[in-house]
Amino acid sequence: MLLTLLVFLPMLLAPLSWLLGRKSKALRNWFVIGAGFAELALALAAFLSAGTVRATVPVCDLGLRLELDGFRRIYCLVLAFMWAMTLLFSPDYFAHHHRRNRYYFFQLLTLGATMGVFLAADLFTAFIFFEIMSFTSFTWVIQEETPGAIRAAKTYLAVAVIGGLVALMGLFLLWRSFGTLAIDALYPAARAQGLRPVLYAAGGCILFGFGAKAGMFPVHIWLPKAHPVAPAPASALLSGALTKSGIWGILVISCNLFRGDPAWGAVILALGTVTMLLGAVLALFSIDLKRTLACSSMSQIGFILVGVGMMCLLGEENALAARGTVLHMVNHSCFKLVLFLCAGAVFRNLHKLDLNEIRGFGRKKPLLMVCFLLGALGIGGIPLLNGYVSKTLLHEAIVEGVPHYGGILKLVEWIFLFSGGLTLAYMTKLFAAVFVERHPTRQAEFDGMRRWISLPAAIALSLSALVIPVLGFTADTTMNGLAELAMDFLHGGHLHHGVRYLSPENLKGAAISVAIGAAVYLGVVRTWMIRKGRYVNRWPARLDLEDLLYRPLLLRWLPGLLGRISALFGENRLTKKLCAGVLGLGGWAAGLFGENRLTKKLAAKTLQTGDRVGVLFGENRVTAPGARGIFRLGRLISHAFSDSLDACVLLLRRTVFRQSPERKENKVADTLSYRLGERVDAAAVRLGREQRGGNQYATLLYRARRSIGKTVRRITANLSFALLMLVVAVCFVFAFLLLQG
Repeated sequence: MLLTLLVFLPMLLAPLSWLLGRKSKALRNWFVIGAGFAELALALAAFLSAGTVRATVPVCDLGLRLELDGFRRIYCLVLAFMWAMTLLFSPDYFAHHHRRNRYYFFQLLTLGATMGVFLAADLFTAFIFFEIMSFTSFTWVIQEETPGAIRAAKTYLAVAVIGGLVALMGLFLLWRSFGTLAIDALYPAARAQGLRPVLYAAGGCILFGFGAKAGMFPVHIWLPKAHPVAPAPASALLSGALTKSGIWGILVISCNLFRGDPAWGAVILALGTVTMLLGAVLALFSIDLKRTLACSSMSQIGFILVGVGMMCLLGEENALAARGTVLHMVNHSCFKLVLFLCAGAVFRNLHKLDLNEIRGFGRKKPLLMVCFLLGALGIGGIPLLNGYVSKTLLHEAIVEGVPHYGGILKLVEWIFLFSGGLTLAYMTKLFAAVFVERHPTRQAEFDGMRRWISLPAAIALSLSALVIPVLGFTADTTMNGLAELAMDFLHGGHLHHGVRYLSPENLKGAAISVAIGAAVYLGVVRTWMIRKGRYVNRWPARLDLEDLLYRPLLLRWLPGLLGRISALFGENRLTKKLCAGVLGLGGWAAGLFGENRLTKKLAAKTLQTGDRVGVLFGENRVTAPGARGIFRLGRLISHAFSDSLDACVLLLRRTVFRQSPERKENKVADTLSYRLGERVDAAAVRLGREQRGGNQYATLLYRARRSIGKTVRRITANLSFALLMLVVAVCFVFAFLLLQG
C-alpha cells in the first residue's frame, strides 16, 4: 500500500489541483504544497521502514512491480524533499506568471512518475514510468512558451523520444535473451548467457536511452538549453531529480548486467571523463546564471559516471567507488536544489539571468548570499561540507585503481582534479558577479529591495541550504550510514577500513583543486573573459553540437541518404522495366477473374440469382415492413453515434474551452495594415485616384488582415482540438489495455 501511494497519490491529486485552480489560485497553491509535504511524509515513513517491501499493480500483462530497498529509500526521501521545497517556493516565483494550473498539474504527475522509476523492480516498469516522466516534464521546458523555450522543448522531446525508443530496443533484446526483465534476475542470467555481443548491444541501447536523460556526452545537448528557459523550480528538479533517473538506469545495468566487467567499465569511465571535463568548460565560458548551473550539472553527472565506471573496473574491491557514487548523487541533488532556487530568487525580481545585468543584486541580501555560498562551496568540494566527502571517495577509488590499470587512470585522476578546479572557478565567477561586484547603474535600486522574497520561499531556500553543512559536519554518521544503506542495490564491496576524510592525503587533493580553481579564475576569467568591465562569452557559437551535427544529421543527411537508397527501387532505369512487367503480369492475372470469356457468363448468372434472392427478402408484401423497420433503427443508431462527437465538442466549448468574448478591433491601433492603407490612400489622392467609403485602401487592408487573422485562429483551434481528441483517444486505448490486463 505504501509503495502504490508513493507513486499514484500525486497522480491522483494532479486533476484536483487543476480543478481547484479554476476556482481559487490561493487554495490551489496551498493544496499542491500540502500534496508535496504529504508525499514527503510518506517517503519519510518508507525511509524508516525495515526490510525489503514489494508490491505489484495488476495492470498490463506483466504488471507494474515495485520494490523498496535501501537505495530506493534514500532516493524516495531525496525526491520527496526536493518536490516539497520547490512547491513551497513556487507560489512566490509564479506570482506574476500565467499557465500556473498547467505547471502544477504536470508537477504532480511527474513526481509520481519519477517515484515509479526509482521504485521499479523490473526494467519494464521502469520504462513505463520513465516515458511518462519524459512527456510530463516536457511541459516544464515549454512553460514560458517563448521562442527559446519552444526550441529547447523540441530538443528535449526529440532526445527523450529517440532515447526511449533506443532503450526499448535494448529491453527487447534482453527479453529475448533472458525471458525476464526483473532487476534481481539480470546478473544470474548474464552469467549464464554465452552471447556477450548480444548483451553489449542491449546494454549499449539502454545506456543510450538512460544516458540521454542523465545528460551524458554526447547526448547531453538538451541539458544546457532546457534549464535556462524552464522555470527555476523546474530547473532544480530537472537537474537534481530527473537526471538521476537516467543515472538509476545506468546503475541497474552496470551493477547487474555488467557487474565487474572491465570493458563495460572502461566505456562508462571514458564517457564520464569527457562529460565531467566538457561540462566544466562549458560552465566556465557561460555568462548566463542558469546556463552555467546547467552545464555544471552536466559536469557533476560526469563525476558520478566516473564512479560507476570505477565500480565495474574494480570488481569486488569497489567499496569506495560505490559509496562515492551514491553519495555524490545525493549531494548533487542537494546542491542544485539550493543553487537553482537562488537563481529563481534573482530571476523573480529582475527577470534577467545575464551576469552583466544581475551583477550586484545579492549585495545586502545575507540570506541569499549564505545559501548560494553553501551551495557553491559544497559543489566545489570544500572540506567540512558534503561535496568534499563524496569527491574524496571518488578520488580515492581512482587512486586505488591506478596500480591495476596504470597511466590511463593517472590521467583520469588529473582530469578529475582539474575539473574540480574548474568547478571552483565558475562558481567563484557567479558568486563574485552576483554578490561582490556592483552594477554600474542599478546598484542603489538593488540595495533598496527589501521584499525580494516571500516567507514561504525563504523557508524553502533556508531548509534546502541547511542540509549541506549538516551532512558535511556529520559525515561519519549520516553520510556513511546512507552509503551503507545503498550497498545492497549497488552490490558494493565491503569497506575494510574507515575513510579519514581530513587526512593529509585527502586534503591534498582538495588543495590541488582549489589551487587550479584560483589560477583559472584569476588567469582566465578576470583577464580574458571580462572586457571593459563586462563578461564576454568566449565560446564559439559554431561549436554547438546540436546545430553542428544532430540537426543536419536528422533533418538533411539521413533523409537525403535514405531518399537516394529508396530511388534505387523506384522509377529509374534499373527497375522501371521490372515494375512495368510486374504490373502487366498482375493485370493479365486479374483479367482471368474479370470480364473475360471464362467468367463473364458465371458472373451474369450469379447476379441474376442474387436479384431473385433479394426479391424474396426485399420489397415484397412479406418482408418490406420488417426491412424498413430495421433500416430505420439502424439510421437512428448511426445518427446517435454521429451526433455524440458533436455533443462532446459542444460540451467542451461550453465548459473547458468556452470562448472568451472577442475584443473590439481598433483600426487606429492596427499600424501594420490600417496605417499602411492610409499612406496608400494619400498617394492615391495625389494621383487623382481617390477611393471613398468601403473601397478605401485602409479599410480594404484592414479587412484583409482581419480575415487572415480569423482564418489562422480557426486553423490553430481546429488543430489544437484535433490534438486534444488524439490525446483523449490515446487515453481510452491505455484504459482499455489496463482493463484487459
